[in-house]
Amino acid sequence: MEQLKHECGVAMIRLLKPLDYYEKKYGTWAYGFNKLYLMMEKQHNRGQEGAGFATVSMSKEAGTEYMFREKAEGKNAITEIFGRVTEEMAGELYMGHLRYSTTGKSGLQYVHPFLRRNNWRAKNLCLCGNFNMTNIDEVFDYITAQGQSPRIYSDSYITLELMGHRLDREVEKCFDEAKAQGLEGLDITNYIEDHMKMANVLRTTMKHYDGGFVMCGLTGSGEMFSVRDPWGIRPAFYYRDDEIIALASERPVLQTTFDLQAEDIHELMPGEALIVRKNGESHLEQIMPAQQLSACSFERIYFSRGSDCDIYQERKRLGVQLTPAILKAIDSDVENTVFSYIPNTAEVAYYGMTDGFRQQGYNVRTEKVVWKDIKLRTFISTNNERNDLAAHVYDVSYGSLKAHVDNLVIIDDSIVRGTTLKESIFKILDRLHPKKIVMVSSSPQIRYPDYYGIDMARLEEFCVFRATMALLEETTRIDGQALIQEVYKACKERPMEANHVRKLYEPFTVDEINQKIVEMLRPKDMQAPIELVFQSIEGLHEACPNHPGDWYFTGHYPTPGGMRLCNKAFVNYIDSLQK
Repeated sequence: MEQLKHECGVAMIRLLKPLDYYEKKYGTWAYGFNKLYLMMEKQHNRGQEGAGFATVSMSKEAGTEYMFREKAEGKNAITEIFGRVTEEMAGELYMGHLRYSTTGKSGLQYVHPFLRRNNWRAKNLCLCGNFNMTNIDEVFDYITAQGQSPRIYSDSYITLELMGHRLDREVEKCFDEAKAQGLEGLDITNYIEDHMKMANVLRTTMKHYDGGFVMCGLTGSGEMFSVRDPWGIRPAFYYRDDEIIALASERPVLQTTFDLQAEDIHELMPGEALIVRKNGESHLEQIMPAQQLSACSFERIYFSRGSDCDIYQERKRLGVQLTPAILKAIDSDVENTVFSYIPNTAEVAYYGMTDGFRQQGYNVRTEKVVWKDIKLRTFISTNNERNDLAAHVYDVSYGSLKAHVDNLVIIDDSIVRGTTLKESIFKILDRLHPKKIVMVSSSPQIRYPDYYGIDMARLEEFCVFRATMALLEETTRIDGQALIQEVYKACKERPMEANHVRKLYEPFTVDEINQKIVEMLRPKDMQAPIELVFQSIEGLHEACPNHPGDWYFTGHYPTPGGMRLCNKAFVNYIDSLQK
């Protein structure tokens, strides 16, 4: 309902046979491009602000172009960049990227992949990734103290320069070894390309970072790699056979592209890198020690494709877990209740929710109550008219409820800002005259910002936070103002000690916060009563046991950088109120 943006999607392919092998077997020189295109289109959900690809050909003669890159902005970026493909660009290595910005920065210069050029093939580096680094200030200070001067202040460019510097050192080390052996000329170049170790480059680069990432790269000499953060926050999956090595952000992408079974595909483990040498040999290597697993649960709830066999079952279980709370909200009156969902991402959780009732012997009534129309252009200038037009993005199935008799239980995957509920959903649902609306979220209350690649970085954006701050202003149970100032001081003076923002929620129950959210989001003149039902933290972990990362719900950030940024966000919020 309220679209969250996610950064980003990656795709990599290494062809292990000579290029003419694929042309003879598959009937086209563009086999690698066709597969990369399909992998990127299947991950279009992960990024619609820009796209890019890079290729490396290891069979080109010296002095001719061997490394190609294309980038474009906008929702049609994939079509645009693949429309520029020529046979000259075909190679053995392919890398693609889809971008969503979580930093507010836009422009072609921020679209991946990023390329660092050099006359020596082994020193050419091309990077892309699904990441957000939480300590980029410290990394910037580190590399500028060494004398480097990045042209652009962003985690992507700074990573390119830091890793590029380490790649230079690795090449130079191999150069010294070759000279010590008495090699000359092209023999030195060949020695470097055959003996350089990307694991050394990755170890000396990635140890500096705090954040969630899957970092992917190509070198001009034919090295390919992907490394995952030590907490396993961001996902990556790979496949190997005697023809190809491929990696993507999601497992079904590989299944569909290469006609595979789930068991054929492996997950890259926390802190681990998949490294492919120039000669096509591949291996896994532990680059950083694995930390406590904090795989992102939002990947399972919302971002990743629901066609993954495990994610499909997990989303159904999220719906099942909500059955007792919903039953309580409708006073067990299942007979006079219609169950539905907000299109489209909550559909699987909806199936689980209705299954949960059927498992308890209830005969539930289901309807497609809400329809999402095409995005309407809000070109009218006045705010009231623009808001009225925005309210009609959704429509309802008239006659699907018995007016003033039926409850309406309607599920969504999450409730973030609450804007769409207030301006559109609640208004349009009230036209059906339900006895009561029970708005259900398959995820728990979102209370804290994310700093690992999801577009929600400010506390004041969350309706749960705003409701809690309103309760602190009103409560007589405690001195709310004193608590706010206590938390503000702690966030400012001791940002690395703990996530102090968690204290703001301690005085109130989930139900108290829910009631305040309803009061804030309820449109004027709405007739039907509203009750909110959120997933519990326990229900989340039971449904998604292998993805325990829950910092947006609990405030337990897996890295110090996330905790520090959350405290900083509260300081920024209070400071903005005092201006």
